[in-house]
Amino acid sequence: MSGEASAQWKVIDLKTGIHMRAVHAVTPGTCWIGGTNGTVLRTTNTGKTWKTCKVSGADSLDFRDIHGFDKNVAVAMSAGLAEAGKARIYRTEDGGDSWSLVYQTTQNGVFLDGIDFWGKNKGICVGDPLQDHLFILTTEDGGKTWQELPIEKRPATESGEACFAASGTSIIVNARSSVFIGTGGSKFARVFRSDDYGQSWEVSATPLAAGPTSGIFGLRFWSKKRGMAVGGDYKKTVDSTQNVLMTQDGGVTWTLSGMTKPGGLKESVALYQSTTAIWNGESQVRLDDYALVASGPSGSSVSVDMGKSWKALGNEGFHALSFAGPVGYGVGAKGLIGKIEKISMKKKKRKLVLVEE
Repeated sequence: MSGEASAQWKVIDLKTGIHMRAVHAVTPGTCWIGGTNGTVLRTTNTGKTWKTCKVSGADSLDFRDIHGFDKNVAVAMSAGLAEAGKARIYRTEDGGDSWSLVYQTTQNGVFLDGIDFWGKNKGICVGDPLQDHLFILTTEDGGKTWQELPIEKRPATESGEACFAASGTSIIVNARSSVFIGTGGSKFARVFRSDDYGQSWEVSATPLAAGPTSGIFGLRFWSKKRGMAVGGDYKKTVDSTQNVLMTQDGGVTWTLSGMTKPGGLKESVALYQSTTAIWNGESQVRLDDYALVASGPSGSSVSVDMGKSWKALGNEGFHALSFAGPVGYGVGAKGLIGKIEKISMKKKKRKLVLVEE
């Protein structure tokens, strides 16, 4: 399938002024956003109105990832030095009116980067390396309690290797029990993968160059085997180099695939579908009118051929994206929030596409 796509972001100005890198669209109507100054935002009516939640005792925190289970329950993770009291996870069960501190550590060197969940109970959180191993937390009760994975089970890292807490998507779960983590900081970006809820790990090198400020920033899968990673350099946000990686074997191997338009650093990638029928994780997936949307400081891009080619979608500098079917939200610095409700697809050949593993 090939063709063109057109759409326009609707910018929502809530005049918060906060910086935001955490967003999760649970359904087309319900979306949670996390940001600086311990602030969480929530909509339950497709962005028409928003509730501002101030997490008690979290004024100095920057929520870099958030996961909503429904309109009432969500988990928010703060990024920052643990020794400064900023490595924390909170949970709400009443729509953000009150929050419980469910995890905190002051271990020197811990810096949390992202969280994700398989359904309502099992979840995982990744942090920068500690003793040359990625820092991993798991939960079995929807984030009410968290356990540190023993160091002998944590994946070993190379010198300088780490994750980027830029969009909440440097870690992402996939079908059933799989999870993927993208890194940078060393010579080349790598992808760690686990098929048993993070209890054991393998790692794959990629051809995407990396360094202290560059590597993989965001991941997305749309079937058990097929996925994409985006990245770049956060100090060279408009640098015109290849910034897209693709896999067709469940993250075992990765190949470079062109460059987004506009180019430069891309921190997040999301899957748009024209209906609310979200992929169910089975071996066969029917996708009709789908697209990939990638975003970063230089603007957002859209692809209707699963990353082979790209067109500019807008110049808004969204750090993070989240879509639920046809509705997508983007967040960025200084209170930037955007929403898309439809991406118009112009296809050369219009048909259902069957993806078989």
